[in-house]
Amino acid sequence: MKTFSVSFAEDKFDEGPYAKQIAEQYGTEHHEIKLSLKLFLDKLPSALSAMDHPSGDGMNSYVVSEATKNEGITMALSGLGGDELFAGYPLFTRLYKLEKMKWAAGFPKPLVSLPAHLYKLFKNTPAAAKLVELCNLPHWNIESTYPLMRRIMNEQESGKLLNSKSVLKRDLRFNDKHSILSKLSVAELSNYIPDVLLRDTDQMSMAHALEVRVPFLDYKLVEYVVGLNDKAKYPTTPKKLLVDATKGLLPENIINRPKMGFSFPWAQWMKGELKTFCEGNMIGLSQRPQFNKDYVQSLWRSFLSDSNKTPWYKIWHLVVLENWLTENGIDG
Repeated sequence: MKTFSVSFAEDKFDEGPYAKQIAEQYGTEHHEIKLSLKLFLDKLPSALSAMDHPSGDGMNSYVVSEATKNEGITMALSGLGGDELFAGYPLFTRLYKLEKMKWAAGFPKPLVSLPAHLYKLFKNTPAAAKLVELCNLPHWNIESTYPLMRRIMNEQESGKLLNSKSVLKRDLRFNDKHSILSKLSVAELSNYIPDVLLRDTDQMSMAHALEVRVPFLDYKLVEYVVGLNDKAKYPTTPKKLLVDATKGLLPENIINRPKMGFSFPWAQWMKGELKTFCEGNMIGLSQRPQFNKDYVQSLWRSFLSDSNKTPWYKIWHLVVLENWLTENGIDG
C-alpha cells in the first residue's frame, strides 16, 4: 500500500508527522511531499491552467495528485466527504445550536443584534460581520443560516464588487424527517461537495490522468448515515461516529488532536513572493467593466494592511478569476 501526504516547513500547517506515524503503524510505503514555496511557485502556472472552471481551491489536490501519479499509481482513494457526512466541521456545531434556539430569532431585532454590533466594533472580522447579519435574519432555520455561513462575500460586499444588481440564490429544500445534522449533511452534499470539492478534485487529479475515488460518498453509506438521528452523531468532538468506529485502529494522540484543515500558508505567501502575481490580477480585474474598480482596489489595500476584515481567501478567489478570464481570452 502506498500513501501520500503534503508537508510544509511552516509547523502551523504541517500534518506530516501524524501521517508518518500512521504510515509506520500500518507499514505503508509512505511518500511525504515537501511543499516549499519554490515548488509551489513552480507548479502554480500549470495548476491554474488545469482549471476548466475558476476556483480558489484545488492547488493541494494538484500537487498531491502529481506526486501520486509519478509513483506509477493510476487510482487513489481520498477521504473527501468524511467531514460533510459525519459532521466534522465547526459549522455543524454552530448551526445545530442555532437550530435548537431558533425561537430567539423572534425577539425584537435591536435586542438580538446589539451584542453582535458591539462585538463587531471591537473585532471587525468576517465572522463578526456574519454574526451581525445572522442576528438580523427573520428565521434561524437551516434554510436561512446555512447559505450565510458558507458564502465568501455577503450581499452588500457583492453589490459593491459588481457593477450589477443581479444576485444568484439557490433554494434549499429538506426532508422534514431528517434530523438537524442530517439536513446539514444534505446541504453540504448538494452544494459544497459537488460545486467545490468534487469538481476541484476531479479537474486537478485528471490533469495528471489520476483517478480519485471517494469511498465516504458511497451512496449506501450516505443513505445510512443521513438516516441516523442526531444523538448518534452530535459533534461533541469532530466526526464522533466515525472516530468511535476506528477505536483500536488509530492511536489516541491522532484521534484526540485538534482538527486541522488542509491549507497552505496563503496570507504569508500572497504578501511575499506571490504579491506581484496577485497584485497584477487584482489590477486586471478592477479594469473590467463588470467590476467596481475602486472597491476591488480597496480590497487589495485592505488585505495588504493586515486588516482582519479582508482575509486572504477573499482576495485569492478574485485573483484566480482574473487569471482564468485572461488565460481563456475572455475580454471585459
